[in-house]
Amino acid sequence: MMTAPILPDARPTLVTGASGFIGAAVARALARRGFPLRLMHRRTSDPTNLAGLPGERIVGDLTDPDSLERAVEGCRFVFHVAADYRLFVPDPAAMQRVNIGGTTALLRAAQAAGVERVIYTSSVAALGLTREGSPADETTPHVAADHVGTYKQSKYAAEIAVKNLAAGGLDVVLVNPSTPIGPGDLKPTPTGRMVRDAARGRMPAYVDTGMNIVHVDDVAEGHILALLQGRTGESYILGGENLMLSDIVGMIATMAGRSPPRVKLPIAPLMPIAAVMEFWAKRTGTDPLMTRDMLRMARRLMFFSSAKAIAALGYAPRPAAVAVRDAIDDLVRRGVIAQDRIAARVVETA
Repeated sequence: MMTAPILPDARPTLVTGASGFIGAAVARALARRGFPLRLMHRRTSDPTNLAGLPGERIVGDLTDPDSLERAVEGCRFVFHVAADYRLFVPDPAAMQRVNIGGTTALLRAAQAAGVERVIYTSSVAALGLTREGSPADETTPHVAADHVGTYKQSKYAAEIAVKNLAAGGLDVVLVNPSTPIGPGDLKPTPTGRMVRDAARGRMPAYVDTGMNIVHVDDVAEGHILALLQGRTGESYILGGENLMLSDIVGMIATMAGRSPPRVKLPIAPLMPIAAVMEFWAKRTGTDPLMTRDMLRMARRLMFFSSAKAIAALGYAPRPAAVAVRDAIDDLVRRGVIAQDRIAARVVETA
């Protein structure tokens, strides 16, 4: 844990993945506190989320070690937010190169450059789940069945690599966001697609499971708190509210002026359909609506506790309804859903 108060100085703070959903939210939170920024993004990234953000922009890629050395040069702090987040991965090795190899290379470059502290954005995907579905925490044991799919496996392996670097002397704090929702999910992420489809009325049925929903801006605030208060080598879950998927999509649909989906689908009969969708996606280069890994994940309740971050960092997540409201407002602003579809909201929170 850093003992001296952390105040901005002239040295830049690097944010990787700064054009992305969480990365841009972290950059905005840092800018509000006066930290000079260096915003790293890939050459092909959509720059929309960078609009209005002060600071130096630098092109980099987690698979290009030279670009990482240039990115960390002269930086005081590094927020490593960038990752390959997909639930359908035709080439697992490509994701592993980014999430494991790229993370290790960046953090080693940061250590060599004399960076004071790194905040690494891990994920609850790297954590264990309880057998009975009660909220898991940072100490919940891991079993192989908890890490379904390449994304979860890569984030778990990356977290082990980061903790090994911490044991070797790097001042790095890990944060584990749950399932963020809110403005700026342009790509969108898999969760963002769910929000978009439910808000458009294109989710007539669902496979019921449970997940932890959090506002992306609360996740960003948690990153700052980890910089200020976190202990080296420790992990902190940045989550929000545990809800069943039926309640989540129902909330989204209602706030968007749509009828909530009523049909709950069983998992087993959907497996062969998902396999066909994966085959077609590989042939066409598109993303499947459903995959076998998604269905396997849905068999478990992905509930998490943020008690450690609340107690140790002062983390204060807001209700899921706030995240959904802000996500829908963003979809309206960007013309993804029409304003006249929005119903009067029953829940209004500050």
